[in-house]
Amino acid sequence: MKIKREDIRNIAIIAHVDHGKTTLVDELLKQSGVFRQNQAVQERVMDSNDIERERGITILSKNTAVYYNGVKINIIDTPGHADFGGEVERVLKMVNGVILVVDAFEGPMPQTKFVLKKALDLNLPVIVCINKIDRPEARPAEVIDEVLELFIDLDASEDQLDCPFVYASAKTGVAILELGDTPENMKPLFETIIDYIPAPEGDPEADTQVLISTIDYNEYVGRIGIGKVDNGTIKVNQDVVIVNAHDESKYNRVKVSKLYEFDGLKKVEVTEATVGSIVAISGISDIHIGDTLCSPENPQAIPFQKISEPTIAMQFIVNDSPLAGQEGKYVTSRHLRDRLFRELNTDVSLRVEETDTTEAFKVSGRGELHLSVLIENMRREGYEFAVSKAEVLYHTDENGKKTEPMERAIVDVPEEFSGTVIEKLSTRKGELLNMSHAGSGYTRLEFMIPARGLIGYRGEFLTDTKGNGILNTSFEGYGPYKGDIQYRKQGSLIAFESGEAITYGLFNAQERGTLFIGPGEKVYSGMVIGQNGKPEDVEVNVCKRKQLTNTRSSNADEALRLTPPRILSLEQALEFIDTDELLEVTPKSLRIRKKILDPLMRKRSNRK
Repeated sequence: MKIKREDIRNIAIIAHVDHGKTTLVDELLKQSGVFRQNQAVQERVMDSNDIERERGITILSKNTAVYYNGVKINIIDTPGHADFGGEVERVLKMVNGVILVVDAFEGPMPQTKFVLKKALDLNLPVIVCINKIDRPEARPAEVIDEVLELFIDLDASEDQLDCPFVYASAKTGVAILELGDTPENMKPLFETIIDYIPAPEGDPEADTQVLISTIDYNEYVGRIGIGKVDNGTIKVNQDVVIVNAHDESKYNRVKVSKLYEFDGLKKVEVTEATVGSIVAISGISDIHIGDTLCSPENPQAIPFQKISEPTIAMQFIVNDSPLAGQEGKYVTSRHLRDRLFRELNTDVSLRVEETDTTEAFKVSGRGELHLSVLIENMRREGYEFAVSKAEVLYHTDENGKKTEPMERAIVDVPEEFSGTVIEKLSTRKGELLNMSHAGSGYTRLEFMIPARGLIGYRGEFLTDTKGNGILNTSFEGYGPYKGDIQYRKQGSLIAFESGEAITYGLFNAQERGTLFIGPGEKVYSGMVIGQNGKPEDVEVNVCKRKQLTNTRSSNADEALRLTPPRILSLEQALEFIDTDELLEVTPKSLRIRKKILDPLMRKRSNRK
């Protein structure tokens, strides 16, 4: 017999990037008494890893739980970037409703549409939270209309359209139900969650069923499966079987060694859990996302939507440059292989494939950001390797024609820059679908563009719009191949010999273009040390010293003035490299190099 567990609510917080999901979770944690009054709490406490904190983005979905008037509210904070969409899709299987956070000034954005569509497809009730109402330019009344229009565009049902609206300022920790009310605290939001989000249902007497939606990984206990108990109860030391709706051959008998529930930011050990509880299970080494843990008497797998396929790939290669092995701790192909396959433990949208050589691996992901976060994590852990330029994954349709991933790009730019952006995206095979006025001197442009047309464009876009443009993309599926795209108009400046860069050599080289290195840096033949002003590659000798003679020339004592080099970040370097180049990544340095270091061999292969 099914029952409702009125003492539990399971919700996910979904939104476009930067609309304040993680800050909102902070306030719900604070106001439910998770922290002591005098406890020092860092901002965005849910963004736990270093890269998340530095970039101010959420990469991994995370679980937490708060109590309000005796009801336990399990909250899942999800990422907003399209590259981590795989995280959002599967988390929604654990919850009975979502809070859609929308910025009171920006209104619904492309990612708002993406995450809302996923929630509506699963028939989840939605609470709309208009956040940042204290922004000076906030326009909450207009944003409500825009949100309702979005619901209608996505074919929401009558019930879904009749959703409650809450107005909040997560930063100051207040929420109100009507725009004229005096804000005090987050109580209106807590009340709305309990009144509107249905309690989880299930049959506690039935056989156990737990669908695993997230995997956590811990050095000490290995893999930890997180999921919701759909039916029955699960106990420590219980014998269960693992089955999977997408893989009928899977049938493993295992034992539950430890069971946890979430309380605030901690995992608390429990001996058993029943319907509606979100639990973490450790001690099962072969547990994967989409698996169902069942009683051996009646194994029934719960269906699970397939994770979106990767659209972009790059090669991860053992570093073989003349400076290899000097800065990294892990440098061999075995180290690289183990680390990449370990990443698959927690990241479901990633694919790692062996290639025909043992030195290189093909790694595919959802976008450039997805792969650059992996590269950054690995270099911080002490790995040294090289990566190739990102390339999109092509498919062929039923007529045997080549297809490629297409993106919908929505660009908000000041009016004076819209011409430049349209011109640049058109040369990258972008098709302008729509152009509208976006308020306060901004124009909104909507493009359909091949995913490869956006590779390496973001840096250029920020330069073209003087840092004022906003570019958002969402994956739209595969479309017919659009033809070749020329990525880079300028060639590279290549070091001619190995050694140390000298001011005199750099001074002569800087007339040719923009340098990426300063004096005193180690270089080797075939390393890219700058960008040429012209389309072709040029070799320059930056290790060249001034010839000393015993006659004094008239300008001998004038100091050589060097323009400061352009130091590339990881993203900029990945955008800059061309198809015949590699990026050498070590814990201390990023160096761009030609795939073929020897100048004669390189010329021969170019002729071919």
